[in-house]
Amino acid sequence: MSKTILITGSTDGIGLLTAKTLASQGHNILLHGRSEAKLDAAAKDVGGNAETYSADLSNMKEVYALADAIRQKHSHLDAIINNAGVLKVSQTQTSEGYDVRFMVNTFAPYVLTRALLPILDSHSRVVNLSSAAQAPVDMDVLHGHKQVDDMAAYAQSKLAITIWSQELASELNDGPVVVAVNPGSLLASKMVKEGFGVAGKDLQIGADILCEAATAESFAGASGKYFDNDLGSFSQPNAAALNANHCAEVMQGIEAVVKKLS
Repeated sequence: MSKTILITGSTDGIGLLTAKTLASQGHNILLHGRSEAKLDAAAKDVGGNAETYSADLSNMKEVYALADAIRQKHSHLDAIINNAGVLKVSQTQTSEGYDVRFMVNTFAPYVLTRALLPILDSHSRVVNLSSAAQAPVDMDVLHGHKQVDDMAAYAQSKLAITIWSQELASELNDGPVVVAVNPGSLLASKMVKEGFGVAGKDLQIGADILCEAATAESFAGASGKYFDNDLGSFSQPNAAALNANHCAEVMQGIEAVVKKLS
């Protein structure tokens, strides 16, 4: 059965490849990006009835506008793949003083997902891009009170999205399914080339697991879990995500930032 699937950050890299793979399976794809030109090119590449939505996820007003635009056109989504993410950026802080990695990798997908919950049902999926790079969250960094290097900010933001995935899943007992997925380390993405200076492994490895997480029966009962594609199985995230006090602190921090920015 054809599904309607939103993929953020889908104008290039693993997001675009995931979109193309899902479209080839007959699904309806909602593409998201920052550049209208890149979105137009991606829509032609993906084919089918791909729709395009433009938004800068480092700007919370645009995140809310993105959710509104999708809800105006759709009464139901089968899946959201929160793929958009950044590691190295020229400007590391937003105009409000928050780290761009936390804004794009953690806060924006949280706000977008919550805003779209009314058009998700118990069988829908929320697939959040995690990473093997996870580190305990420094609350001063999350709140924008302290700056750290690119990889530290990235790793903390990825643990934060992993934490909110499991916490939201716990809150939504009747669904949708919410999972965090490490699509694979050192895949052939722009981010890997920027961060590590290596070509990387076949990107299709990552796209395939995201497609499976969004549509396959194997993830139907996986809400709240973390899938590590380096291992090819569900696994435990960083130990900090299993610490109830740390999780509570992170969730309180996310909610506080979102409230300030809304």
